[in-house]
Amino acid sequence: MKVRRSSTLNPWKKASRWALLAILAVTVSGCGVVRNAMYKTTGDVMVGFAKEHQVPYMLTTDDIAMNCAMSEALTPMLMSFSRVRATPDQLAIMVMSSAGMCAEAMAWNEELRYLRAIKRQDAIDAEDALITQKRFNILAAQRNYKAYQHLVTAYGEPGGECPSLDSDFEQMTYLLGLVAGLQALNNEITSTAGLGVPKNIAAKAARATTCVDDDRWWGLPNGVQALIWSMLPGAEPAGESAEKRMQLAVKKGEKAGVRLVHVMQAIGYYNANDEQGLRNVIKQHVKAKERKPSNPDYRMMDELATTMLTALSDRMWTEATGHRTPIGGLGTFWDESKAAPEDTIDLDDIL
Repeated sequence: MKVRRSSTLNPWKKASRWALLAILAVTVSGCGVVRNAMYKTTGDVMVGFAKEHQVPYMLTTDDIAMNCAMSEALTPMLMSFSRVRATPDQLAIMVMSSAGMCAEAMAWNEELRYLRAIKRQDAIDAEDALITQKRFNILAAQRNYKAYQHLVTAYGEPGGECPSLDSDFEQMTYLLGLVAGLQALNNEITSTAGLGVPKNIAAKAARATTCVDDDRWWGLPNGVQALIWSMLPGAEPAGESAEKRMQLAVKKGEKAGVRLVHVMQAIGYYNANDEQGLRNVIKQHVKAKERKPSNPDYRMMDELATTMLTALSDRMWTEATGHRTPIGGLGTFWDESKAAPEDTIDLDDIL
């Protein structure tokens, strides 16, 4: 007699198969959970490392071009962690504003090319340089405005009640975010393109600079405030003097060995078409660096001031002579007896 096997599975075997399928399903879905947890942990570590070590180290260096390249290269990776953790708004202020300066430096170069083309009456090259300059200013405005938007996200809209700024890092990023907003507005104006940068950023920044310690930050808050007062009609409060406040800020910056306030002072003279005042600031900056070396903890900030003043000097030199400030010639000018450096190259020796 043949015994037929039942087509029905043993209940224990059936249960074990369902259990195996359930385990596989949980494992597959769990991989995503574990992976996301790993990504978040990596992001937390990266952001923490940047705050505690990368930024402090970067501030001690003096290679502006390298720091510029670092900001442009690492910003996308740093910001990508916002997909798995909270957006690192404070760091974004720093890297976005630094990347904005990179674009602005390119705009400066194109402005010099424009001036050289005008001097030799090359209309085609002048037009191309002007277009390229505006493109870089648009890029600079976009980057700086993103930095300002991260400031708003991190600390709230500036100009009202001061946010809680408990650490040096928070005070510095807050101040840099305010400066980035001003730069965004200036870049937009220079580009002649309507990019939507709010025009009231300047007034808000002037009020918000009082939220940070002026003595701690080299007189820069007062310098920014004084510059805004001098630029906006009616912005200077009754009984205040933008010029006196700027001079006080300059003294603090020179004493601290971080002379970024010289840039604020120079921009004021540049906007007022006061060439002699601008020359004096550049000369004063060079002498101040000879008297006192840069603060080693913020060497990059002091070097940034020198770089920006060199850009203004290059503009004056190029407009007058067709070339930039000679090597070793910062603080000297073409119409002065000692303007030409000792190592001037005689073109006859080359030809």
